Amino acid sequence: MKSFFLTLLSVFFTIAVCAQDFQCQISINTSKISGSNKEKYNTLQQSLYSFINDRKWCQYNLKANERIECAILITLDDVSGDVMKGTMTLQLQRPVYGTNYKSSMLNFQDKDVKFTYEEGQALEYAENSNLSQLTSLIAFYLNLFLAIDFDSFSQNGGDYYINKCQSIVSLNANATEPGWKVYESGQKNRYWLMENLTNGQYSKIHDFYYAYHRLGLDVMAESPDAGRASILDALKMLNDVNKIKTNLYIIQLIVLAKSQEIINIFSEGTATEKTTVINIMKQLDPANQSKYAAINK
Repeated sequence: MKSFFLTLLSVFFTIAVCAQDFQCQISINTSKISGSNKEKYNTLQQSLYSFINDRKWCQYNLKANERIECAILITLDDVSGDVMKGTMTLQLQRPVYGTNYKSSMLNFQDKDVKFTYEEGQALEYAENSNLSQLTSLIAFYLNLFLAIDFDSFSQNGGDYYINKCQSIVSLNANATEPGWKVYESGQKNRYWLMENLTNGQYSKIHDFYYAYHRLGLDVMAESPDAGRASILDALKMLNDVNKIKTNLYIIQLIVLAKSQEIINIFSEGTATEKTTVINIMKQLDPANQSKYAAINK
């Protein structure tokens, strides 16, 4: 009987471990909310931590060292009863093969966050239903994290999760909460993020993630010149998309996450590489053209 119990416990533990796809830090900032019920927000933070880190999100059983490393910070600006408004800061990083370096994949803020949360409320989520605006928001971004991470390891590897994101956007098409609709936020919201990532004209964005990370960063420890050449090719792909339509939201997010890394990488490049990259980045990031002069220093 003891042997059977230990075997059952081992199986249960294995399943529990396999269910963990994310290594996500979650925080709730209530500094702008005067006289707030701190216990309520502590409970929400703990519930979100479990909802994200203990739930099965990935179609594969990821090993411990393969879990997606990310962080989500919800800053509440206004609370009226159980209705909460604020921003969500989202960060995603990826380890680079053969190094201790972790590359930033996303680091941006969603300013259209609104949801309802009652103290002690269970966080429920179903893929084909909009049970909760909060869990829909979290599920959207977790699937986006998976999509971008998988795109960086294999060609179009994130398609499965892009489809899940698109499904969440569709389910929220008639939601009263902001951030999901075509006419909101000047083409800088969840709807437009999915439009950019599913529009066939912009398919090179997915090629960019693979060329930049798997063919570029991941080989730099052994062959810096080859890695840098692949990263340059990836930037050319991104620029090809930019020529089709400038100021795409997804390209803005890529530049926001990658600009300093690109400067660091190509400060070690050849004169030709430096000139090419500076010219590309000035087109991708015209508002910050001067910063790329650091590549030549």
